[in-house]
Formats: sequence, C-alpha cells, structure tokens
Amino acid sequence: MQPKVMMKKKNISASKASLILFLCQIVSALDVPLDSKLLEELLQPPTITQQSPKDYIVDPRENIVIQCEAKGKPPPSFSWTRNGTHFDIDKDALVTMKPNSGTLVINIMNGGKAEAYEGVYQCTARNERGAAISNNIVIRPSRSPLWTKEKLEPNQVREGDSLVLHCRPPVGLPPPIIFWMDNAFQRLPQSERVSQGLNGDLYFSNVQPEDTREDYICYARFNHTQTIQQKQPISVKVFSTKPVTERQPVLLTPTGSTSTKVELRGNVLLLECIAAGLPTPVIRWIKEGGELPANRTFFENFKKTLKIIDVSEADSGNYKCIARNTLGSAHHVISVTVKAAPYWITAPRNLVLSPGEDGMLICRANGNPKPDISWLANGVPIAIAPEDPSRKVDGDTIIFSHVQERSSAVYQCNASNEYGYLLANAFVNVLAEPPRILTPANKLYQVIADSPALLDCAYFGSPKPEIEWFKGVKGSILRGNEYVFHDNGTLEIPVAQKDSTGTYTCVARNELGKIQNEVQLEVKDPTMIIKQPEYKVIQRYGQVSFECIIKHDSTLLPTVIWLKDNDELPDDERFLVGKDNLTIMNVTDKDDGTYTCIVNTTLDSVSASAVLTVVAAPPTPAIIYARPNPPFDLELTGQLERSVELSWVPGDENNSPITNFVIEFEDGLHEPGVWHYQTEVPGTQTTVQLKLSPYVSYSFRVIAVNEIGRSQPSEPSEQYLTKSANPDENPSNVQGIGSEPDNLVITWESLRGFQSNGPGLQYKVSWRQKDVDDEWTSVIVANVSKYIVSGTPTFVPYEIKVQALNDLGYAPEPLEVIGHSGEDLPMVAPGNVQVHVINSTLAKVHWDPVPLKTVRGHLQGYKVYYWKVQSLSRRSRRHVEKKILTFRGNKTFGMLPGLEPYSSYKLNVRVVNGKGEGPASPDKVFKTPEGVPSSPSFLKITNPTLDSLTLEWGSPTHPNGVLTSYILKFQPINNTHELGPLVEIRIPANESSLILKNLNYSTRYKFYFNAQTSVGSGSQITEEAVTIMDEGAGKAMASRQVDIATQGWFIGLMCAVALLILILLIVCFIRRNKGGKYPVKEKEDAHADPEIQPMKEDDGTFGEYSDAEDHKPLKKGSRTPSDRTVKKEDSDDSLVDYGEGVNGQFNEDGSFIGQYSGKKEKEPAEGNESSEAPSPVNAMNSFV
Repeated sequence: MQPKVMMKKKNISASKASLILFLCQIVSALDVPLDSKLLEELLQPPTITQQSPKDYIVDPRENIVIQCEAKGKPPPSFSWTRNGTHFDIDKDALVTMKPNSGTLVINIMNGGKAEAYEGVYQCTARNERGAAISNNIVIRPSRSPLWTKEKLEPNQVREGDSLVLHCRPPVGLPPPIIFWMDNAFQRLPQSERVSQGLNGDLYFSNVQPEDTREDYICYARFNHTQTIQQKQPISVKVFSTKPVTERQPVLLTPTGSTSTKVELRGNVLLLECIAAGLPTPVIRWIKEGGELPANRTFFENFKKTLKIIDVSEADSGNYKCIARNTLGSAHHVISVTVKAAPYWITAPRNLVLSPGEDGMLICRANGNPKPDISWLANGVPIAIAPEDPSRKVDGDTIIFSHVQERSSAVYQCNASNEYGYLLANAFVNVLAEPPRILTPANKLYQVIADSPALLDCAYFGSPKPEIEWFKGVKGSILRGNEYVFHDNGTLEIPVAQKDSTGTYTCVARNELGKIQNEVQLEVKDPTMIIKQPEYKVIQRYGQVSFECIIKHDSTLLPTVIWLKDNDELPDDERFLVGKDNLTIMNVTDKDDGTYTCIVNTTLDSVSASAVLTVVAAPPTPAIIYARPNPPFDLELTGQLERSVELSWVPGDENNSPITNFVIEFEDGLHEPGVWHYQTEVPGTQTTVQLKLSPYVSYSFRVIAVNEIGRSQPSEPSEQYLTKSANPDENPSNVQGIGSEPDNLVITWESLRGFQSNGPGLQYKVSWRQKDVDDEWTSVIVANVSKYIVSGTPTFVPYEIKVQALNDLGYAPEPLEVIGHSGEDLPMVAPGNVQVHVINSTLAKVHWDPVPLKTVRGHLQGYKVYYWKVQSLSRRSRRHVEKKILTFRGNKTFGMLPGLEPYSSYKLNVRVVNGKGEGPASPDKVFKTPEGVPSSPSFLKITNPTLDSLTLEWGSPTHPNGVLTSYILKFQPINNTHELGPLVEIRIPANESSLILKNLNYSTRYKFYFNAQTSVGSGSQITEEAVTIMDEGAGKAMASRQVDIATQGWFIGLMCAVALLILILLIVCFIRRNKGGKYPVKEKEDAHADPEIQPMKEDDGTFGEYSDAEDHKPLKKGSRTPSDRTVKKEDSDDSLVDYGEGVNGQFNEDGSFIGQYSGKKEKEPAEGNESSEAPSPVNAMNSFV
C-alpha cells in the first residue's frame, strides 16, 4: 500500500506544468447566501460550530462538560474517541451526551473521580454527506498541592548586602500566582531596591535596618480551585556595621554574562534582570543592533522586567540589560529566539460545487520550524480513505475535477510542528439545484431623482444561474453604460431619472430551470428649499422672522426642524415655529447666533442657514464709557538673576472697571523696539513677580483692559540687564534630509536672542550612522540653522543631535532624532505588470512591488503612464497623449477610468520616491472591447416632394466598435398635434443616404435615427420635415400674399396703428408719473412687488402676472402652426420638444409678444413654409 501512495506523489510532482494550466481553468465555487429558509432546505455536510479548548483544565470538584456542537443537513450524529480508541458512553453510567448535541457531561459530583477521566478526547459529527472532527481536547484536572514542610533558618544580613528570599511554591496546574505579605495580610512594599522576581523569589539589592522583621510570608494563589497556600514565615535580621561599604552592581538574576530564551510567536516575551549593589542600581535595556519595538514594549517591576507583547520572528536577537550605579555597571546579554507554532496563511474554505464543475481546497500554514501538512477525508487519513476519481492531492492543495454528488465529503487539514498543531474542517458539497430568487416579490424601491438606485435580485442555484434584467412586462433586456450589473444580481442605475420609474423583472436561469421576480422602482422629485432664511440684523426687544419655503415630491411627507447653533431651539415661548417660518418675539442678546432650517423626508434631507445679529437699541443719554487710561509710575524692585518685581499705579478706568493688566517686555539687547507678551494679572492687582531669562536687557510696560477695550501702553520702566548663563534649551525642529544622494542636510530652528542666555551663541552638530557601531562625529558651527554633511551613502538613517552652547558652556544633552541621507532615483521598474479589462471604458492594472532596498528613498507610490495607440475601428493613428495616474503608498493595483471603447492602449508603471521616478516597466498592450456608438454626426432631410423625402447622414464621430447597421424610425404628426404610428427601418452600415417614398403629401414627419454595434444601439438624433402640398394651391397662396402686401390701404392702416400705440404710451407714461392708476398699476398695488411673489408650484407663473390661457398643457406632439403665427394655446414646452426657441418678451399683463425664431434646422422653403422668421407683412397676410 505504501509504495502505491509514494508513486502517486511522484507523478503529481512530475506534472507541475500541466497542473498550473489546470488551476487557471478552475471555476470559482458557489457562494451560498445566508438565507435561513434556503439553508434549511439544502443538503450540507457537518460543520463543527463549538468545541472545548485544546488544553482543557477542569475543576476536579465539578462536573466535566466537553463541548462539541455541529450543524448539517440532515442533522449530524456524534461519536467520541478517548486516547485514540472509541469511547462507548453507553457503558459508563456517569457519562451522558446532551440531546441533539455531541456535548459530553461527566458526572463528577455523584461520586466520579476527575483523575479517572484524564486523557485526549476527539468528537466526530457525521451525516450522509461526510464527517467533521474536533481538535484533540486534552482533559486535565487542576491541582493545588500543599507546601512541603521545611525548616527555615533566620536570615542574618549585614546592612548594605544583598539578599534573596526563596519562595519555591508547589507545582500546580495551572501554575499559581505568587505574592508576598505579612502576618496582617498586608502586601509588602516593593521598590527599586526590593522587588519580586518572575520566579516568585523576593530580591533585596541591598538591605536596610528597616527590613528587619519575622513575617516575610510567600503566598500561592491557585485561581482554578480558588485556594491560597501559605509558606512558613521567614525571619530577616539586619545588623549594622559602620561605615557601610558601597558596592558596584552585580546581577542576582540571571547569572553569568549570557543566557538564552525561546518564546513563541504571538506570546508575551518577559526578560528580567535584578542586580545587587549600593547605591541601588538602575536598570536599562537595549537591543543590540536594533531598537526595541515601539508600541509593543513595556517596562515593569521598576524597569527590571522588559515586556514585549505579540512577539514575532523579527523580535529575535540579543537583548542587553545594564545595571548601573555611581561605582560602575554590570550587564547581561539574553539571546532571544522566537519560534512559532503553526499559524494559518490560507485556511481551507468550504466548497459548494455543481456536478461537473472543478474546484480546489488550499491549506497553507507557516511556523518555525515549517509545519508538516497532512490531509484527512471524513476523519480518515486521505492515503487510506476511499478512492475518489475526481480528487487529486498535491501537497497543501486538493484539486477536484468533474465532481459528482458522491464527491461530497468533509476534509481535514492538519498543520503541525513541535510547538503545536492546527486542524481545520472544510467540506466539499456537490449540489444540483434549480434557480431560486430570494428577494421578495414586488419589493418597492424609492429613490430621489439623480441619485443611484440599487434593485436587488438575491439568488441561488447550482450551477450558478445567469441573471438578466428587463424593464416592463414585455421590455427588452437591459444593456448599456447607463446600467451596472453586480455579481450578486443587483441592478444599479447610477443616475435614476423620473422616467426610470416602473416595473423591473429579474430572470435567473441555469440548465435545471428558470425563475423570475418583479420589483418596483419609484423615482421621487428632490426636496428643495425655494426660499431660504436670510441674514438679519435686529435691535434688542424687536421681532424677527426667518422664512423656509420648500418644494417636495407630493408623495413624500416632509418634516421641518429649526436649530440654533446646531442645537435644539431654546424652550422659550418667544420662539414661534410656523409652517414655513420661524418667528422670534422680544429678541434679546442671547438670541444672537446661526439658525438652520432642516427639511427631512424618508428619502432625503436639505438644510439652509442664516445668521441673526442682535444690536443695541438707539442709546438714550447715559454715562459715557471708555477705555481706561494707561498705568503710570512703573517701578522695579527685588532684582534677582532670574526674577524681578514690577509695580505700577492704575490710570482712570473711565466708568468701566479694569478687568486685567497685560505686561509686555522689550529686549533692548537683541530686539530693540519689539515688545513681547510676558503675562497678565487681574485688575485688582498692581504688583507682579516676573520670571526672567539670562543675558536680556529688560524694559517693561503695562496695558490696562476693561470691557470697552485696551488702554494705551504705559511709559517703559527702567532697563534691567540680567547676568549671562549656560543655554537652558536646545534648538527645536531638528531634521536630517539629504538634498543630494551623497549628502545629509541637518537643519534646525535657531534660538531667539533672549534664549541664548549669553554671548557667543553657537551650535554643536553631531551625527552618526544608525545601526552601525560608529562613534559620533561632531562640529561646532556659528549661529546658523543648517549644516551639510558630504560623502554619505545613499539614503541611510542617521542619528542626529544639535546642542546649543555659548561662552559660558553647553545646554543640557539634546534629544536624538533620526534623519536620512539624500535619496537617489529608484533602480528597478515594477515587474509582472498585468492588465484586466473590466469594461469598454475601465481597466484594472496590477504590478509586483519593487524591493524596498532598490527604492533608494522614501517610497511615495507608483505612477501609471497610459496612452491610446489607435482606434480599432478606424485603424488610424493620432497624436499620442500620455495620461498619468499616481497611486500613493505601497499599492500594487489601480483603476484606469475614461478609456475609449474598441481601442488599443499601452501602459507602463514606474516607482516614485522623493527624488523622482524610476525606470519604466516594459510597455504593456491591452485592448478595450466594443461599446455603443455615439449619435450620427448629422441628419439632413432634402428634396421634399409630394410623397417622398431624401435623408442624408454622417457616421458617428465615435463609432466605439464596428457599425452593424443604422436604425431609422419615423411617424407622422397630424393637424391635432398627435403622433401617428411608428415605422422602423434597418439600414446597412455602409449606406449614407435613403429616399423614403409613398409618403403622404403636405404632412409633417418626425424622424429618430441612431447607429448600432454588436453591443447595442447608440444615442439617437431627431429631425422633422414636411412633404410639399399641391403645387397649384401653393402658388395661389403666394400670389395672394404678395397682392395684399402691396396695397396702399394696408400701408396706411399699419402707420395709423403705430401712431395710435405711440400716443397711448405717452398718455400712460404721463399718468404714471402723476401717481395715477391704470390696470397694471392696480395689480401692482393689490399684490405688492411682483418680483418677490413666490412662484406657483403647479404652473410655474409669477404672482398675478399670467394669462390662464398661457398655461393650458399642449397635447403630445404639438408644434408651431404652418402659418408661423403664435396662438395662445401654444407654450414654450412645444418649442423645446422640436428644437425651436422664443425671441420675444412679456407685456405687463403677462401676454406674449414677438415671433418664433431660431429653429433647430431649416425646413424646405416651398409652398407656405419658410426657413426664416416671417415679416410683419406675411403675419398680417395670414389673417386675410
């Protein structure tokens, strides 16, 4: 049997190339939605949902409960093994299994012994689809043994010597918690001198006479059994000798100069150093060749314990503790090795497949040492499990091909090394299910216009169903860029419009069936504030009102909330909230603020704000308030090196009490004429003790402040020059940034003059390369703020410090900062550049990150250069316009938007640091698929006859693919402005003109024209044209028009009308200037200012200035009359529909004057039609 297994492994290794090709073709597994009803119906192998921990320590006084819960369909049955053999619970009266569960209960409280049930337990959950197993659960009862009896001799110690009191607690399970107390159950105080070690012993770095006592007691607390054991008291007597001899540090623990420590990844690393010595040594920790990890390093037990949490392999290395006092130092190096129990890189995941599909289980784990991977099938090692022809094992991967329902099973992956193991169950469930739609039928979605709409179609089926969406009961399948189809079945309309309202049908189908579901979409008008609150200035005790008039969808119920300064309105009856306004009565100063009107509906929310400023009412004659007069008689007393006392006499406060005094100073030595803020004191105080800096020539002045403002400054005090001293501080903002690849520019913010503390201010600049055992290099420079170090390696870290000094000495030791020498251009280009084309206008690019050492600088990101090479539909090259996208940080992918469909592109990727860009990756070529075309470039209609029209058009400016045909639709428009039946014609893509015959004479037609590719139809272009009427009638009409226009009576009549209108205008103008009223004037008086009348929501007119006839809705398809005159029942809407404009104006009574003009396209100039605006003569002739 064994050689056969070995042969299989050999064959698998020999076919790696074909295996990789096979993996590329594997179909992704099905995702089962978390729908409770669906999950209850589907067959499913067992899954362990709850189990006891691997190392399970139990209380020997209580019942033992070993958990094992699992789910599956049908519900699984359970069995157990103990120490590797079947555990028959029916033969042990003390052991029961919970109903519908695998959890064991061992009844210890009825006479059982916990020790009798120690061992390794494993649970198996099984149904017809497979078997899942639990971890190996090791059951051990906790132990809290007594202390062994021992004879303890009193400890007599000389003052200043070190001492260790040993605890040596009994070995328990789990280990006890140790602490030291006295007979009164009080914890013994601990300090840098006296502390407890990790092993529980009590260490004295040096003993003092106060350490003498007879009740040093070590306690061990066993938490599991809630018991505490006590060691016999230890006696310590300290005898004094004069003088006490001081000693340099010696390490009490650990002993020797070096030691080793092994810790597991993810655990807490604890390192300890306790030293003897007098004076008491201070402990310091460092990591040789590196730094202690930030945010994970803590010091405990007075820095004697180094604690690093969540350790990883990177924390391996040598850690040195240094104990130091005034007589010397001692050190110890602990070599730390971090090992790792197995941990998951990729845990196997459940597979749900359809019959005939492919898939794979991947089990990847890491550890130190590298863990071994083994597979089991239904709890049995896979080498001896029943054969499955669809299964192939390749190390950490099981590959399934052409699975059948009998291939369903539960597989276990075991990753183990000497420090532990991982066990994961993953099932392969082969299902054959017709489609199901989980979204409720006729679900209603409501959105606001111009916002996205997401229509759900949650589904399941095996094989995975294909999803299609339709609009309406008999609508065509939805396609095109105006829709986004998500993998979970959701249909997204990125910008929903009012015409998007309707019924949408989702259809799911696979080879086992088909199902559909309808949902409803309603698109609502957005809520708007058409008159917003405005800024107001109001006097105290007045009344103010803010308006908030809204317009909203009639089916939505809005609620209006008013806020003051983004908080609720005060609970005050002066605030009156109306339907569309907020009124504040009897305004006070506290009403000052910002008022916000918020309108909420169930779908949207809008807001608008305005500020209210409350001012004082016109003042009545009252007391005059003014700023205080300046203080005077400034006097300096009590002059010391670092302080002086300043006193003054306040000036007149001018009816407003002085609230505070501001003291300013001038440095006549460094900044003469410049005054700086020093401090301020309450207005009741007239003396102040001022802190001073060395080497400053001080003068002081005082400013008084009241509610009105600040006084003029007082006259300066006498000058006071303080003595020089060492600098108190060092420069701030120290930085090290290279400007060239071979230098390091060290900069800092220089000290201000009065910070120098003395003459001869200079700076000591020091640097050394980090992580290299170099000595500091230092140079002293004059009072500048920059120093350049040349000849450095490219982009390496440096430790930098800048110390101030003057003629009297140095400032305190400065802090070290980390800088970097100069950057250079990156050395290599990103590799493995891949492009995934998502759709015709969007692609995703991937690349491998470059090694950080080749960046030679701070990694700022990656730049993707891409450009269009040519359009695949035209095969014509053009000027190459390269586009650049920058992706910050260490990203390894990015999206390329705005691509042109059906085009060939190239791209490359470059890494960017602070110096610039690295070399480009090799150009990657990719192509975008076809899209829908743009509208045809033009559509002209010429050569009208009685029954025919000639159409000419231009191909789309952007074909976005290979044109397959043109679609022409047209329909007649009758005299009642109604549209006739629609006719559709498909035209080959190589045509550019068409003659339409058998049309009706003297009839207007509307045409809709668009192009198609294999993807779908593009935008359409519309046009209108008219076939000519009977030729004889046309000539008669033209002749009749010319005859009337040339009659003398007509010219005289027109002149008389013009003169009469002029006279009426003059009379009206005179009467208006005299205050007389005429009809329009009466309307203005009745309705106030028409410019501020709100627009009616129903018809869009302004106030009373409208004619009811002007707002009658037009029938669909209305158009301009053939005689080109304007009728009352025609509105602007009809002009918009047919591409016409309005060139005119409104009279004061709201009626329209002027002519239609500016047609979108010219119509044939035959019969009674004209392509130009009609003349007044023709307009008048049309009535004859």
